Order: sequence, then structure tokens, then C-alpha cells
Amino acid sequence: MQRAQSKHAIGEILNDQTPPAPPQVRLERIYLKDASWESPKSPQVFSEDWGPDVQADINTKSNRVDETHFEIVLTVGLTAKLKGKTAFIVEVQQAGLFKIEGVEDEVLRQVLGTVCPTTLYPYVREAVDNLTLKGGFPALQLAPVNFDALYAEALRQQQAQETIH
Repeated sequence: MQRAQSKHAIGEILNDQTPPAPPQVRLERIYLKDASWESPKSPQVFSEDWGPDVQADINTKSNRVDETHFEIVLTVGLTAKLKGKTAFIVEVQQAGLFKIEGVEDEVLRQVLGTVCPTTLYPYVREAVDNLTLKGGFPALQLAPVNFDALYAEALRQQQAQETIH
């Protein structure tokens, strides 16, 4: 009888020491939130030699939907100019609904600022290329983005601002 009690007691101890579930980040849905295209100099721009000056702007925004779900919106805006005149403007907001569990505070902020945008970026690249092609221009083939480096730089800038104030 004592032997059975020992097994039961050991089982209770093991159950009380069950490790927490590992962190999870899962993309549950990806969707195009918004897209816009403007080509103010069409069709005259098509007679020009194509060698644009392209300015890019990349931004991410996160929104907590509920306890474990976050919407991340990756916005890419591009302006292409020929001889100082705007050839086209394109902006795409690619969004994803992510389920994130077992991640808190600073690590959560890092996941929202790096892992999630990295997951969305190939989709936003494709959307920008498709809009550019449908607008009659060559595909831009956006370069890869290192969201880890962008996040680290944003943290450095934030810390520098806090030091100044």
C-alpha cells in the first residue's frame, strides 16, 4: 500500500512541475488591407527612357485584437520619379492576423516588430510588383528588408530620445 502512495505522490509532484507551453507564433490569416495606385503622367511617361528615382517608405503597425491575436499591418509606399516628375505612386498595406502565445513584454514587441513583418514582406513585394506591372511599368523587385536591423535601429533612436528628454 505504501508503494502505491509513493507512486501517486511522485505523479502529483511531476504534474505540479509541468513546464509551461513553448512560445508560439502562428499566422492565421493574411489579407490585403488597402492598395492604391496613381500614375499622374500617363500616358506621356511611357515615351520616356525608364530609369526612375524611387523613394520607398516602410512602416509596420500592430493592433491587439484579443488576448492572443494581433493584427500586423505592413505598409510599403513607393514614389517613382523621372526627371523630377512623378511617374507613379503605389502604396500597399498587407496585413496578417497572428496568434501569439507564451511571449511577453519586450520579446512580444520584438516578435511584432520583426517576425511578423518578415512573414508579411514577400506578400507585400508581390502586391507592389503586380500593381506596378498592371500600371504599365516594369516590376520593381523590391530588395529584401532586414526587419531585425530596422527594429534595433528604432530602439536605439527611442533610447537616444529618452536620454535627451
